[in-house]
Amino acid sequence: MKSIVFDIETVGVDFESLDEISQNYFLKFADSEQKKQEVNQSLSFYPLTAKIIAIAMLEVETQKGAVYFENRGKENVRLQEQGIHYISATEKEILLFFWRQLRRYDQFVTFNGRIFDCPFIMLRSAMHQIRAEKNLMPYRYNSSIHIDLADQLSFYDALRRKFPLHMWCKAFGIPSSKEDGICGLEVKEYYQNERYLDIARYCLKDVRVTKDIYLAWKKCLSFSADR
Repeated sequence: MKSIVFDIETVGVDFESLDEISQNYFLKFADSEQKKQEVNQSLSFYPLTAKIIAIAMLEVETQKGAVYFENRGKENVRLQEQGIHYISATEKEILLFFWRQLRRYDQFVTFNGRIFDCPFIMLRSAMHQIRAEKNLMPYRYNSSIHIDLADQLSFYDALRRKFPLHMWCKAFGIPSSKEDGICGLEVKEYYQNERYLDIARYCLKDVRVTKDIYLAWKKCLSFSADR
């Protein structure tokens, strides 16, 4: 069974670009300046108010892969670093690349993909009139197709709290992608400063550590029939 790990980075629109009805919806309970700022920051979390600017994909078995990323207003980029292809594209092209690659795999691995990456990809694809090649949101409690490590490591919320990727890295002795580099909250700032390749590399770091956590989970905690 061939497995692929993937992760996305997104950037929200500027709040002022939303129409009045949409602005009022978000500001309904924002009764302070701090909450208004939080609203603006939260726009990156929703496929209706954000776009995908990078998708990193890494094959578990070979550790080869690709990062498709936006390089807004600049020349096309095609380069290779340590077996990873970096390819610049528009959001629509990024999604087309993603689906083309995903069809080659039997199983995909994410961290928190069920509540973020997967619905985001499917909805943004639909908005570009791209039909999903596979259902990224299969039955939650069957991990034969989609292994969401946030679900698996919390035993489907039995821990009563889902911990972030960084804390699982610390727990398993894996160097965290959140150290010595950017973190998710800084992606929009990097995007505004046109540091697109840095965002792509950061996205790949998240995928690499997700792969490492997956291998630790598979070795010690997986009880699937194909193990």
